[in-house]
Amino acid sequence: MAYTSSDVVAAATAASARIAAMIVRTPLIRSTELSAATSADVYLKLENLQITGSFKLRGASNRLLTLSPEQRAAGCVAASSGNHGAAVACAMQKLATHGVIFVPQQTSPKKVSAIRSYGGDVQFFGTDGLDTEQHARKYAAQNNMVYLSPYNDREVVAGQGTCGVELVEQLPDIDAVFVAVGGGGLISGVGSVLKAHNPNVRIYGCQPEASAVMAKSVAAGRILELPSAPTLSDGTAGGIEADAITFDLCRELIDEFVLVSEAEVAAAMRGYLAAHDEPIEGAAGVALAAVLARKAEIAGQKIAIIVCGGNVTQQVMDQVQQ
Repeated sequence: MAYTSSDVVAAATAASARIAAMIVRTPLIRSTELSAATSADVYLKLENLQITGSFKLRGASNRLLTLSPEQRAAGCVAASSGNHGAAVACAMQKLATHGVIFVPQQTSPKKVSAIRSYGGDVQFFGTDGLDTEQHARKYAAQNNMVYLSPYNDREVVAGQGTCGVELVEQLPDIDAVFVAVGGGGLISGVGSVLKAHNPNVRIYGCQPEASAVMAKSVAAGRILELPSAPTLSDGTAGGIEADAITFDLCRELIDEFVLVSEAEVAAAMRGYLAAHDEPIEGAAGVALAAVLARKAEIAGQKIAIIVCGGNVTQQVMDQVQQ
């Protein structure tokens, strides 16, 4: 049975109460700099200030809390470029559950350290998010453990939708939202909630040109197997599972995809650091860059950007500053 946006809204509402003790309600602040640069009223939803440094704790917490005691006791397996892994490890630690986190070989050392800091058992496999996911699923099946997808799971999408529930409460007259897209879990959750609140809210899916698998798949009408080039937005890089529930949700909800260059992402990351004196990761830079790329289109509107994560190494920030 298809998982519709109406299903997501109901599940996200339930998830908000369920995970309240596991997460923090992140602030929404107005960006003076971006508002001036775009002639719009731009707000930042600071998921980089979430526990573990990204929105991913929402989905991971909701999924773990909907498992049976027997499932939790058997243990969990996740695949992640870093943030989902840290979120799963954190949620497992809070709920006294054990598990294994598989990450691609090139995963940021800072993100690996974060996973381990929450007690996660990190194992490396693959070079693309998709092959890591496939291996993790196989491992979970072979060991009778529960696989926790970063996006291809109803309860994970619902958990990410709680960010949208907060956003509607914080900015009820919102005109548009800009969201970085990898597997599509965050935008499926947030987009469902916002469209239910007001069907006229415009949903922008933001991706790096170097890895725009969802955008190209939606354009083709089917999930494509495409290579990804290196990108600052490691959190959104890689392929999409063939049966991803997020694909149809993205087709339904996203009004426009905005693809940005690596230079634009780097400039957005620099700009945020200068304005807020704290670094953000490449995926968050993608959404910021997309707003600047659409400034003529959004002038005069009330805009929200989900600053999806802040887990970035000093090495990457040094690269961005060059």
